[in-house]
Amino acid sequence: MYRREFLKKSIAGSLGLTVGANSLLNATVYQGANDKIVLAIIGTGSRGMEAIVNCCRINTNVTIKTLCDVNTSKLNRAVATVEKSLGYRPATTGEMKEILNDKDVNAVWISTPEHWHALATVWACQAGKDVYVEKNPTINIWEGRKMVEAAKKYNRIVQVGFQNRSAPYGFSAREYIKSGKLGNIVTVKCYNMLGGGKWSEKPETPVPAWLNWDKWLGPAPMRNFTPSIVDESGRGDWGCYWAYSGGGLADDASHVMDLARMVIGDPPHPKSVYGWGGNYAFGASRETPEYQSIVYDFGVFTLSCDNAYATNYMIKTPNNIRNDKTLFPNWRNNSTRTEIYGTEGLMYLGRHGGGWQVMGRNNEIIAQDGGVFPDKEHQIDFIQSLRTRKNPNGDVEECHRSATLVHLGNIAYRVGNKQLFFDGNTEKILNDDRANILAKGTYREGYIIPENV
Repeated sequence: MYRREFLKKSIAGSLGLTVGANSLLNATVYQGANDKIVLAIIGTGSRGMEAIVNCCRINTNVTIKTLCDVNTSKLNRAVATVEKSLGYRPATTGEMKEILNDKDVNAVWISTPEHWHALATVWACQAGKDVYVEKNPTINIWEGRKMVEAAKKYNRIVQVGFQNRSAPYGFSAREYIKSGKLGNIVTVKCYNMLGGGKWSEKPETPVPAWLNWDKWLGPAPMRNFTPSIVDESGRGDWGCYWAYSGGGLADDASHVMDLARMVIGDPPHPKSVYGWGGNYAFGASRETPEYQSIVYDFGVFTLSCDNAYATNYMIKTPNNIRNDKTLFPNWRNNSTRTEIYGTEGLMYLGRHGGGWQVMGRNNEIIAQDGGVFPDKEHQIDFIQSLRTRKNPNGDVEECHRSATLVHLGNIAYRVGNKQLFFDGNTEKILNDDRANILAKGTYREGYIIPENV
């Protein structure tokens, strides 16, 4: 069994000249629980605003100075949310560089679509800001490594929004497996079996007045606007496009696989991946597939993931169970479960609550621990990390390894539903040149992540 590798950061590490000075200052300016921490958010959708507002509620002396979004409708609603929830009116901007250049801001909360996560994180680290970045942290393997390098170089805290890494029931599951009571791991099966239907792109239209389309695209290629991608008030369907997302595998499935990696001891990268998928259920025109089935080879066990927008009879763990540690899901039709098969038992594991149960012979429960959605714990851990400079639970390097599972699965599908062999040391694919092109991606002029961050 692999043990989790914790990075050891030093405040007196190698720093750049101008940014490095700011990084050293920020690393020492808030040491106690009563020292003020000033946040700003980039991307003011419902998930990001819910998380940052709650973070301010449950932590001492944490405030939001500025909200940033290129969607003015969402930005205006976000201002009203902060006023109602926290009792003050934050500043607003459509230019994230204004936040990054603001010396009052200690940390940024990045809740943009996925294609902006890496570049915004690198820019924030270079500006001496700590970062909370929502999942999936990247849209390709290479930019994940650049995020890790930037966090180390500028001595930044970078917490990824894989909330399960702060779940007490995740820790107890890890300890149970580590104790040997489950036996040797034979295979791990992850499921993200969601509902769906036939999807078609809406016709192109002029860019609406409420949106800065060029800045929304950012690193992605320029194209004409369609309301299929960006919605004025909702999330939009950008998850159907490779330029902005890794699809369902990068969405809920990334949480499931990350939690699975954590409880089995955070193994290093897999040796190979076989991925299959397609739009065969409904024949949708979306780029990201309706269904995928993926197998990863970890040398002494396999990990698989089935990811669907086609199984309308499966259900996520209900909210009443996600918020009550005495209750457990019906595992058989739970859409976001993990099954860990050991030589001595089978562990069922819930995502975002639901806890875990181990089944023995004759389907008897031989061990269990309930658990609730660990958003609060993850937000507390982030602020504690800012104040103490300890590694956060969702440290960017370990989360990059989890995100790499997403990318490997998608790349295997995109190059023709094939097996790819992976060198975990160089993070290169060994048997397909096109796969390595997809593993790095391309960037639009003005939004390029440099080789040397």
